[in-house]
Amino acid sequence: MKVYLEVYGCTANKSDATIIKGCIHHDTPFTFTDSLDLADLVILVTCTVIGTTEQRMIHRLRIFKKLGKKVVVTGCMASVQVEKIQAILPHAIIVPPNNVHMIVSAIDSSLKQIEYLEKPHAPKFFDSLIAPISISEGCRYNCTYCITHLARGKLQSYPENMLLQDVRTAIQQGCKEIQLTAQDTASYGQDSKSSLPQLLSRLCSLQGQYRYRIGMMNPRSLKDHIRDIIKIYSYEQVYRFIHLPVQSGDDEILQLMQRGYTSEEYRRCLSQIRKNIADISLATDIIVGFPSETEEQFQHSIDLLTSIKPDIVNITRYSARPQTKAKAMKDRIPTDIVKDRSKRLTTLIQHISLARNQAYIGQEVRVLTIEKGKNSTIVGRTKNYKPVVLKEEMDLGIFTEVTIVDAKETYLVGTLK
Repeated sequence: MKVYLEVYGCTANKSDATIIKGCIHHDTPFTFTDSLDLADLVILVTCTVIGTTEQRMIHRLRIFKKLGKKVVVTGCMASVQVEKIQAILPHAIIVPPNNVHMIVSAIDSSLKQIEYLEKPHAPKFFDSLIAPISISEGCRYNCTYCITHLARGKLQSYPENMLLQDVRTAIQQGCKEIQLTAQDTASYGQDSKSSLPQLLSRLCSLQGQYRYRIGMMNPRSLKDHIRDIIKIYSYEQVYRFIHLPVQSGDDEILQLMQRGYTSEEYRRCLSQIRKNIADISLATDIIVGFPSETEEQFQHSIDLLTSIKPDIVNITRYSARPQTKAKAMKDRIPTDIVKDRSKRLTTLIQHISLARNQAYIGQEVRVLTIEKGKNSTIVGRTKNYKPVVLKEEMDLGIFTEVTIVDAKETYLVGTLK
């Protein structure tokens, strides 16, 4: 049987995909194909974080139905929107994210299931220089707009020993960038006798030339453990990069979102981080048009971003998700106003990002060449995770010294020294 795998969404979904590949590669008669037409079975790893993404998933399901393919659906829709899947494909095999390690027996119950009981123990298969590895499942919090915590459940931190083995395997398979992911990496270990700093102290003891990219942290968790988490960035193997979503610059909106911190607490956290790690890159998220958001409240988000000057901002137009508290909130913002606010934020961020990147022109930096770019270019990452586009021919997976000669809004341009 030939299997076609299609993956959407966050790094956690990409991590689940490595489990799917690992389970299927491990003693099954299945083989993977890059051709949808040649496939006997389609596995779709879904995302439903916003309405437009959900509609894309529905579109893909309808295409698979027309092709008459046998379909397995996993990812967040397989946990919280089963009825929508079944309305299109009544006979689809549905595997929720927490059962993705059981995918082989779900496809064919006659096949001998690999002998493990829990998801963290499942085999993984890494087929690129980048290894996405989930360090936990679920979340401690209950943000009113978020469907992901409903799909993934409560926090379950994976055992340190298992993660150590996963990373060791990834490095042995040639991976150079290890993306440690979770709904909130700063919460790791809060349900067990561990912590993110304790985990990293063990992971960074592994031999080899590689880098860790630490995934999204909730400011609510970070502010309680900030001193210890700052120490993580002293490890040579850790990118000086932090994804710290603020979601809004207005305290009333943050309270409606149930984020558990104020805009001032966010600023203080960021100030402390930058005081200790001067060159750290910051990515943050903003939701535009949350129910009842006034123009004045939106201006507070503009003021915050103008003040903190992040390197990357992921702007999301509010999308009501099923089963969430925010869906029942009144005072929905008209679409034209949301679009206008999103456009204004985008323009602001473009100016901020370009100015921050232009400061690198003329600097000599060390990059890890990690992937192929457009037009036969190579993309490397600096120590603080800035993407550098290189036009010279060179191998992937190596560290090399480059000079930054130009800067764009989303990347730097370099040349070999």
